[in-house]
Amino acid sequence: MNIDIKHNQNDSRGIFFYKKEEKTMAELTYSHEDNVMTIDHTEVNPDLEGNGIGTHLVHKAVEYAQKNNMKVHPLCPFAEVLFDENDQWSDLRV
Repeated sequence: MNIDIKHNQNDSRGIFFYKKEEKTMAELTYSHEDNVMTIDHTEVNPDLEGNGIGTHLVHKAVEYAQKNNMKVHPLCPFAEVLFDENDQWSDLRV
């Protein structure tokens, strides 16, 4: 599945999201402070669950953190499981 993940951010919050026909179908939200991204929520529309979109959102967040020299606190249980499964991210984890 080829999906176009968008990203918006303000001074203290951010979101990675996927929209289909103007409807948000998946999102990952985070807060950021002192170069730490805290992933607090990941949600995928039930119609799209099981397609790897949640995993894709977390990967996009990790890429963003790496490019911006940020650490990541995976507070969201879904993101935490992915961090536990990906040893290559251990240097990013707070």
